[in-house]
Amino acid sequence: MLPSQALLPAVVFALTALRALASDTFLAAVYEHAVILPPATQEPVPPSDALALMNKNMDVLEGAIKEAAQQGAHIIVTPEDGIYGWQFTRESIYPYLEDIPDPVVNWIPCTDPSRFGPRPVQQRLSCMARNNSIYVVANIGDKKPCDSSDPSCPRDGRYQYNTDVVFDAQGKLVARYHKYNLFRSETQFDYPKEPEAVTFETPFGKFGIFTCFDILFYEPAVVLVSKMQVDTVLFPTAWMNVLPFLTAIEFHSAWAMGMRVNLLLANTHNTTKAMTGDGLFTPEGPAAYHYDSDTEEGRLLLAELSAHPRLSPTYPPAINWSLYATSIKKFPGENDTFSGTVRKDIFTFRELRHKDGNYTVCQGDLCCHLVYQLSNKTRDEIYVLGAFDGLHGSLIKYHWQICTLLKCPSTNLSTCGQPVETAQTKFEMFSLSGTFGTSYVFPEVLYSGVQLAPGEFEVLRDGRLKSKHGTSKPLVTATLFGRLYEKDQPHPLRISL
Repeated sequence: MLPSQALLPAVVFALTALRALASDTFLAAVYEHAVILPPATQEPVPPSDALALMNKNMDVLEGAIKEAAQQGAHIIVTPEDGIYGWQFTRESIYPYLEDIPDPVVNWIPCTDPSRFGPRPVQQRLSCMARNNSIYVVANIGDKKPCDSSDPSCPRDGRYQYNTDVVFDAQGKLVARYHKYNLFRSETQFDYPKEPEAVTFETPFGKFGIFTCFDILFYEPAVVLVSKMQVDTVLFPTAWMNVLPFLTAIEFHSAWAMGMRVNLLLANTHNTTKAMTGDGLFTPEGPAAYHYDSDTEEGRLLLAELSAHPRLSPTYPPAINWSLYATSIKKFPGENDTFSGTVRKDIFTFRELRHKDGNYTVCQGDLCCHLVYQLSNKTRDEIYVLGAFDGLHGSLIKYHWQICTLLKCPSTNLSTCGQPVETAQTKFEMFSLSGTFGTSYVFPEVLYSGVQLAPGEFEVLRDGRLKSKHGTSKPLVTATLFGRLYEKDQPHPLRISL
């Protein structure tokens, strides 16, 4: 018998055992953490002070991890900046950083803490995972020495990265991700030289990971989903809510539906910074979510999710986002429009003046179409149909196409586009569509009080976002949020080359 033939039964047995261990569903957890912040200072604190502050935050995270594990969770995601906060300069964050090795080293810090020298944060996170038999996802800072002969090496001789780490249920480091799209205030960190597409396999699906602002860009977000075919995305964030389209629960629930994957969102909680909103989102909608702008408390969420959503019988079909809108003629009265500002972006708006109607509004290559019927419109509330087709952003500019049915803060049309959280008007029905030039469109419906509308709307295969049976609560916005990645300006690293 050939050696390969002798091994065949063993291989078959191993594959069968792996399939038996694999599960169709898994219990996931996310924790929204009210981070204990260090004093704002321009100077580095002693390393012992930095570790003491991080241990205070890890004490809280460990409590959440234990609770999640006791409830049967297989994995828990904790927030960006969740261990030390964000009040730093490049110099003052240094004592909080550790050198994080590549996971190929096959390392369990909990059982081998001295292998790479002192790594107290990684050791403790590893032990949290190992002692509770749960995957732990955390955000920390990585430092890497660099050679002065490297033209991109900073003057202080090191790279500093905003970094996610994942430890498996044995405490082994299985993933490390360096954030590629830094927000404008993250001057304490460096851009990695190349975008990373970080994935890892588990008995309950294939996972990918990225951080906060990354979700808005082709690399790494679309690469992980469309090319790497992950089942679930892990998403530590410190997301500042921006109405009307970019609250954490609203946009990220829409992103999971538009990309047709699970998204585990763990947000930092800080009401002063408008940071709140975490959730476990699926291609069908939110499995669980939480939004709290009133208290300073953290929150643990758990939900059972499909391990392989693409194999689920309820997996939503692919959408042709422009099919319906490009097939109809423009409705009359399109000249009755005005301009309004949403976060410095100039939208083209049209007021909904009647109890029901068909409306069209266009900007650039985008035409947005709305069919609607109000149920209880009050005199002091104004709604508009809006369109935007253009670049957004400051340091990094990226292209949006947005169709929105939107409540204005007042009857003064000049306020349309400004933030608003509450409404009184319900709709008997609405149907929103647009002539999008992209297949990456994210459907949002937000009710009064910053509440989602699970199960109350659908997206038809021809690209129409429709209410199923009217709105059970007053409507703030129904939006189709599109991204034309190919029209984005280059990443700052590419500009500097």
